[in-house]
Amino acid sequence: MNIGVVLFPSKRIQDFANSYRKRYDSKYALITPHITMRERINVDESELETIVAELNKVAQQTKPLALHLQGARSFHPTNNVLFLKVMPTDELEQLHRALHSNALEHKPKYDFLPHITIGQDLSDVELFDVLERLKMEDIRFQEEVTKMALLYELENGSWSVYETFRFTQH
Repeated sequence: MNIGVVLFPSKRIQDFANSYRKRYDSKYALITPHITMRERINVDESELETIVAELNKVAQQTKPLALHLQGARSFHPTNNVLFLKVMPTDELEQLHRALHSNALEHKPKYDFLPHITIGQDLSDVELFDVLERLKMEDIRFQEEVTKMALLYELENGSWSVYETFRFTQH
């Protein structure tokens, strides 16, 4: 089964992201706006118990995280993905590292660049048109995230929450 670990922003940020995703994100119906902390990997169901235990440990060692979103960017020319930029912090980086070490050891495919996807599979023209419009907006959000979610992929490609882990370190 395919799993991943994400942070879900507040409804306010999700509503803002969805106002673009509805139109520009081909995967709009498959997953809620999120920050990917651990990309999709395929695991055997028998491994889930160990993974859940490890995620609980990581959550117990993590304080609630401050999220700062600022502006929109693109991964062009690598791929035509449009995203809300999540400002990198030491805390986000530490969580990302913790989710890829010990029993969760895994080499990520990409460097960690926290973001919330709002458009993908766009033509160059569409990508640049939307990006230019977004650059004229003052996109800024700040909030605290208090938990992460382990997701699993259903047969139709949509993602569901398997379990949520509250950050409990003080």
